[in-house]
Amino acid sequence: MYRNHQYDMDCTTWSPAGRILQIEYAMEAVKQGTPVLAIRSGTHVVIASFKRAQSELATHQQKIFKIDDHMAIGISGLTADARVLADYMRNECLNHRYVYDAPMHIGRLVAQVADKSQQKTQNASKRPYGVGLLVAGCDEKGPHVFETCPSGNCFEYYAMAIGGRSTSARTYLEKHFAEFEAASPDALIKHALEAMNKTTASDQSLTPKNTAVAIISTAEQYKELSEEALQAVIDTLEKKEDEPAEDEPAAAAAGAAPMDTSG
Repeated sequence: MYRNHQYDMDCTTWSPAGRILQIEYAMEAVKQGTPVLAIRSGTHVVIASFKRAQSELATHQQKIFKIDDHMAIGISGLTADARVLADYMRNECLNHRYVYDAPMHIGRLVAQVADKSQQKTQNASKRPYGVGLLVAGCDEKGPHVFETCPSGNCFEYYAMAIGGRSTSARTYLEKHFAEFEAASPDALIKHALEAMNKTTASDQSLTPKNTAVAIISTAEQYKELSEEALQAVIDTLEKKEDEPAEDEPAAAAAGAAPMDTSG
């Protein structure tokens, strides 16, 4: 990088190349995290994640958090930072429901989270959040999928995947994008798991233990699929071919597991 790393000691120092290195490090933590994706149709939104276990003796760590009856987040990066943001979002939803007797608008809450993330990038005594969020939910305007970044950026998507090896999932989502708007809930879940299946190594497969899927609709509240329902969909997935070229990225993603499961 640069001699003695003199430009990455805090997040208010610019490098000679015009970069803020600590923010880039936080963005890299998201890229090396576990993959998570979200898809929306005209009436439903589905969020899916891959769960890693720190060791064979550990349970798989949850990567999808319920925020409110109409909203959930999927996280990639530092789980400890994600819990802080999840608590903040839950409190905001509770306060909004107490004051206005109505669920909070998803776009408004995402903007607040983005502002909170950006504030961490302009204070030398703070550091950026090392986590990226996919916020999925339904409000009076219909289903929504948002992404937030450690830099403070936020974007809305029809479908999105973040985390390690998520490029393959995004390629699948772009290829089948036209089918999402009119898709049924079952079809949307199958698309989500097909895309998630693309993020795994050739010698790895999805199981109900290492996969989580949640669905929210304009008429029904947040619901996470049971292991039996997941297994039924996983059994119908397309069989993967050998992908020797992707073995190296798989190793890199596996090396990031301790960071991803910290806290």
